[in-house]
Order: sequence, then structure tokens, then C-alpha cells
Amino acid sequence: MVSRSYSNLLELTSGESPTFGRGGKKFSRVATVAGVLSELDDEYSNSAASDAPSSVSQERMIIVGNQLPIRAHRRSDEEGGWNFSWDEDSLLLQLKDGLGEDVEVIYVGSLKEEIDPREQEDVAQTLLETFKCVPAFIPPELFSKFYHGFCKQHLWPLFHYMLPLSPDLGGRFDRSLWQAYVSVNKIFADKVMEVISPDDDFVWVHDYHLMVLPTFLRKRFNRVKLGFFLHSPFPSSEIYRTLPVRDELLRALLNSDLIGFHTFDYARHFLSCCSRMLGVSHQSKRGHIGIEYYGRTVSIKILPVGIHMGQLRSVLDLPETESKVADLRDQFKGQTVLLGVDDMDIFKGISLKLLAFEQLLIQHPDKRGKVVLVQIANPARGRGKDVQEVQSETFATVSRINQTFKQPGYDPVVLIDTPLQFYERIAYYVVAECCLVTAVRDGMNLIPYEYVICRQGTEKLDGTLGLSPSAQKKSMLVVSEFIGCSPSLSGAIRVNPWNIDAVADAMDSALIVSEAEKQLRHEKHYRYVSTHDVAYWAHSFLQDLERACREHVRRRCWGIGFGLGFRVIALDPNFRKLSLEHIVSAYKRTKNRAILLDYDGIMIPQSSISTTPNPEAVSILNSLCKDPKNVVFLVSGKDKVTLTDWFSSCENLGIAAEHGYFVRPNHEAEWEIGIAVPDFYWKQIAEPVMQLYTETTDGSTIETKESALVWNYQYADPDFGSCQAKELLDHLESVLANEPVSVKGGPHIVEVKPQGVNKGLVAERLLVTMQEKSMLPDFVLCIGDDRSDEDMFEVIMSAMAGSSLSPVAEVFACTVGQKPSKAKYYLEDSVEILRMLQGLASASDHSSKNVSQNTSRRVIIDRD
Repeated sequence: MVSRSYSNLLELTSGESPTFGRGGKKFSRVATVAGVLSELDDEYSNSAASDAPSSVSQERMIIVGNQLPIRAHRRSDEEGGWNFSWDEDSLLLQLKDGLGEDVEVIYVGSLKEEIDPREQEDVAQTLLETFKCVPAFIPPELFSKFYHGFCKQHLWPLFHYMLPLSPDLGGRFDRSLWQAYVSVNKIFADKVMEVISPDDDFVWVHDYHLMVLPTFLRKRFNRVKLGFFLHSPFPSSEIYRTLPVRDELLRALLNSDLIGFHTFDYARHFLSCCSRMLGVSHQSKRGHIGIEYYGRTVSIKILPVGIHMGQLRSVLDLPETESKVADLRDQFKGQTVLLGVDDMDIFKGISLKLLAFEQLLIQHPDKRGKVVLVQIANPARGRGKDVQEVQSETFATVSRINQTFKQPGYDPVVLIDTPLQFYERIAYYVVAECCLVTAVRDGMNLIPYEYVICRQGTEKLDGTLGLSPSAQKKSMLVVSEFIGCSPSLSGAIRVNPWNIDAVADAMDSALIVSEAEKQLRHEKHYRYVSTHDVAYWAHSFLQDLERACREHVRRRCWGIGFGLGFRVIALDPNFRKLSLEHIVSAYKRTKNRAILLDYDGIMIPQSSISTTPNPEAVSILNSLCKDPKNVVFLVSGKDKVTLTDWFSSCENLGIAAEHGYFVRPNHEAEWEIGIAVPDFYWKQIAEPVMQLYTETTDGSTIETKESALVWNYQYADPDFGSCQAKELLDHLESVLANEPVSVKGGPHIVEVKPQGVNKGLVAERLLVTMQEKSMLPDFVLCIGDDRSDEDMFEVIMSAMAGSSLSPVAEVFACTVGQKPSKAKYYLEDSVEILRMLQGLASASDHSSKNVSQNTSRRVIIDRD
């Protein structure tokens, strides 16, 4: 096997390289050595490489899953070797039908069978050329730690709500297993690198085995078009937050462009975890849910996967299926069949189902001899003590029920724990009057969907069962509330699987419901399942992925952070980071400077408990204020008494309190009212409403100002506080509809203040006063961090087109963090803000040493 480096040399000499697909896309040879990502060995390691044009015109999808949709069989001849074929049951293969014929599909994954290292080269080449599959060969010991260790001992139990409260329940967190998980994800990333054209290809990663893969791919290609779909449940934040690597997994998933879930509950839990653990919020816009993450919008997709209609119908038409149906018809003649099909694991609730069936036979003696439960128990995908316990309990319960209720020619429970052919399982669906899916926790269980389609049957099967071709089809479903398909099966009888009596009653209801009711329920389910198949699901996901990636080409992207903390900043081309050198240079060559600074989030971090300015910030402000070329204004929502106390040492600092309602040009001047307000009688209406929400929202407070009332929920539960804030906003808007006030929401606040009072007034007043004094500003710096500061930005940016600024004015409107804003610049946080202000202050100090100081400071804003 030729490595990538040498294959490039061979291309130069031969002009050839391995190709496949209609697009004639060139690929490097497939590497077979399981290694780590190397920045030097990858031709695409640079982010700049992602800007290079591509010659590929055909759309292509790289599908990445833990296992390739391939069956491998060792040949028995003397030469040995392997035979490969498609695994028709694999979801990864089935979803291809929804991507369209013009989409080329490449698969990346591992094989179920262990391949000898000496054969890996030939196997990889065969799979690549014949099946367009890129195998990831994982060393057995590493794979065991990855799959049976971290995936099955930590992630899978936790995602199914089982906490490791004792060594017997999943075991304690093992850091070596986590490292194996990360290593395997790196190997998969390496395999994707070998075939990807980053500007053209879409990458679709599947399930919890590869949750950190998006980070490795995003690190290599900042603009990679990447989707991820989780096929398991996502637990509530109370469960998920117990995972020691919770932040790493969340941040890795947020490196995707689109994240898919089967149900709204799973998506809601994920969004809640992002909010509570990362402080990242989401928004819903035109039907799409999005998370703003460092300038990128990560979209959330909610759509349950479907089944492959073509495959099911083809199996229904097989003669083997017809023969098996005839056998089962004779075997269960005169009996009603209830069917359960589950894996033999702790979350499928097999024992609870058996206990409910036992309860049914106890409560309804007339059902004995007439109703039989066929339980198909597929082999468990995991291994360990819990699987053995489930098997032992299941066998014991079946034995007890059969001994208690057995009659000649009648076994109440038929347990099938040997592997069945697909057509055999289909035959059981056809003859069952009711299907029972009572898992205590499951992702997207497709058994009910398969059952509904099989009950629709075919003409041949109808003849085998003695049914009229014109007869209405019927089916009944009893499903657990805790499985992913439950919300989409509105005609099913939903049950709490832990409530044995309720499940027994549901079984009885399913048996005695009228024929017309069974037909209506079946028709409703069949209509949904047949139209929302796996092709529909895949097509819908691809459409949303294309929409989510549409802005990639017009964004400037670069990566920050190390390891699994890596993320990409994506910005509008006109929105850029403020350069310290640039602003200091402009500062030094200008003479009339207007500086407007918001206080909260600028002078102190938003996360800080203390709101008092630190000595460093006060010292910087003093240095700026002492420069006779500067007019510095601090603009805040806080009251004037507090601001006066905090900044009493800054004699030349102008202060605007309560968003500009009160203004003071310097320490010696009196406070002035920025806008006249007749009275504040509206407070008598608003305050009782706020008090009501304060009493019902633990951690919330009311801040009473002279001009405004603020309801603060910073220390309340994030989800509940946000919900209450929305309710309070609507409530206040309703009761104050005819009052001269505005009701606005902000970061952890709801504020009521007089109309017309905003921070833009301060900026406007400052510029107008300087113009009246014939001192046009040639340098304007305005910094803010939230929506209330956008009014200042708007005034400053509009002034550039007017006469209130010097024609050669340098204007710097700067926000904090990457977010939609009227500002043209940004800095990351308050630390960078203070560093920048310190740079300006140092420039002033240096200038004052070389130029004689002006002893009288210009008063810019009159007291009148």
C-alpha cells in the first residue's frame, strides 16, 4: 500500500490515481495504519486550504458511522481472503435512497470482523474500488476500550438514564476509556481526510460513537459542511451533567452545522444542557431552531427516522415469507398472537412486559388458551453482567408463566432467543394482532413501523391467511411513552412500562377494541409510516444541512482553542476584530476624541458577582480623562448615586446614568435630566406585577430606579427564569399598553422605562455639543455589549454620513463578542477591552511627557 506522500509523487510520474464515481474525483490511497492526526502530513491541514477552488462538480456525501454497511465473510478456499457484500439491513445504506441519484456517497467506518494487518491493505483497496467504502481498522484492544468500554459502559447507560451509582451499574468513570474514545474518533477523522474535498463535500456523522469527530474535522477544515445525527435518546440536564466530560462532548457537537434528534424531547434536553453548562442560548426563527455559537449558527433538526419501504415490500413478496406465514397460521390456529420484538438488554423492558402479560392472564381467565405472547429476543449488542441478569430473569419468568397457565397444545409465552432470518420476523408481524413495544428507555425503535407495513400485507399473504383482497387492514400497537417513535404514533395505546397493571389493561384494550377502530388506527399509522420513510428522512436532513451551510462561503472563519475546546469563529466580512495597533495609531494622530463606554460587561465581566469597578479600570479611566484631547463618557443603566460613589475619583469623567436619563459632564457639574418625563405613575401599575413574578421565581429581584423598574433573574434557574421573563414581558406590555413607557427584555432582565430614554441620546447629545463648540471629533470610540448599546452604535454610524464628525474622522463602534450588531468591530471580552483601553491610556501618558499639558479642560456639555 502506498502512503499519501508517495502517492502524490506517483501522480506526478504516471498521471494516474485511484478514481471512482461519476464525477471522476481523484482520491489518495487509503492508509491502513491506525494513527493520530498529523498537522504536517495532511495537505488540507491549513485553514487556508479550505478556500482553494475545487474541480468537483458532482455533489457528494461522506457518511460516517461506527460500522460500514458491509458484510464480510472469510472464504473457505485454499487462498483464503474475504468476500464482501452490502448489508441491506444497515440504515446507512438505506438512507442513500433519499439523497438522490446525482449525489455520490462515500462510506467511512469500521468492519465487524477483525482483519489481519497483513490483509488490511488489500481489503481497503477492494472496499474502496468496489463499494466506495473507506475502512477504519481499529486495533482490537483499542476497539474494546472504545466500544465495549466508553460507549457501552458510560455513554449508552447514561443516555438511557442509568447513573453509575455503584460499580455494578456501569462502573466508575475511567479516563483511559475516554482517551480510547478520543483516539478512535481521531482515526475516523483521519479516514475522512483521505477522501474529502472540504469545499464541496457534505459529511454526515452518525450516533454517539463519534460525538467528538466534528471537532477534529472542523479543526482541519473550518468551513466543512458537517451534519450529525444522534440515534439514541439525549438525557435531561440533571442526568447528563453527571458526565465528567460533559463540556467536551457538547462543544464537539456544536462544531457541527446541523444536529439531528428523533424527538423534540431529546432536542430540548440538548438545548437545556447547552444553556446550563455552556451558557449558550438558542432561538427559533421561521420554524428553525438555531444556536448562536461564536458567530456560527448551529441548526437543530427534529425528525424521526423511517423504515426502508422497498426492502420490506420485497421481503413480503418472498415465497419463504409466504411459507412461514402459512406455518405460523397453522401453529397459532384459534389463538390471538401478541408480539414483542426486542434486544435482550436492560432497557427493552422484556421482563416487565412478561409480568404484565401474566397479570392479564390472572385478571382475565377467559384469555387463557386463546391469547399467546410471542417474544422474539434478539442478541444484546453489549455484554456484561447486566445482560446475563436480563437473560436469567427472562427465562425464569417465561418458565413460571408457562408452568402456571400451560394447557394441552397451549404455551402462553413463546420465547424465541435464537437469531431469525428477516423474512421469519416479517412473518410474525403478519400474523400478530397486536405489537407490544414497552421499552423503559429507547431511541428510535422501528419495530412498530415495520409491524404496521407488514400488517398491510400483500394479495398473496391475504390469500394465505384466508382474507378477502378487499378487506380493510387492521393493526394495534401498545407502545411505551419512553421510546422515540411514540410521539409519531398517535393511534397507538401509550403506556408507562413500569406500571404493570396499566400495561396489562392496555393489552386487554387492544384485544377487545372494535374491528372498525383497529382499521382506523391502522390506516392512520400506515399513512404516516409509508410517507415518512428513511428516504424522506435522509432527503429532509440533506436539505436542512444545505440550508445550514449556505452562509459558509461568505463568512470569514478561523479557529481558536486547543484540544477538544477548539471552535471556529465565523464572522461577516465587514465585521472584524479590533486591532490594538490600528486603534492606537489612529488615537495618536487625532486631536478631538469622543469616547463612549458602557459599564456592565465592559469595565467588569458579565459573569462577575461583584459589580464594583476594580482599581485597574478606574486608573485607566483617569488616565484617559486627564488627556485634554479626550472627552470620556461612561454610559450605564445603573442609578446615579451608585455611579457617583464608584467614580468619585474620576473628576473629568462624564457619566450617563439610567441609560441616559441622568447626565453629568464631570464630577463638579450637577446631574441633568436627559429627557423630560411628566410623572412616573406607571410604576404603581408595573411594580405589583413584577412583585408577583419575584415571589414565584426564586433568585429574582426588583431594582427600583428613579426613571425605571428592572426585574433581574440572573440568579434564578436559567430555564425557568427565561420562561418567567417572557411571561412578565407579555404581562407588562398588556397592562402598560396605553402608558408612555417601553418594556424591553435584556440579558437576564426585563426593564420598564419612559419612552425615548436610551443610550443613543447620550451619543447624540455629545456629538451635537461638540459640533456647537466647533470641535468636530476626529476620533470616536464607542463600546457596548448588549442590545441597549445598539442605539449608541446607530447614532455613531449614522453620524459618519452627517456633519457632526470631521470628514477624516476615525470611528470605532465596537461590541463584545461575535454577534449580530450595528458595530463594525468586536473584542472577545472585558479583559481585551481593558487591555485596549490601557493601550490608549499609555499613548496619552507618553504624549503628555512630550507636550506641555493644557491646564484647563474643555467643558463640552453645558449645564443649561
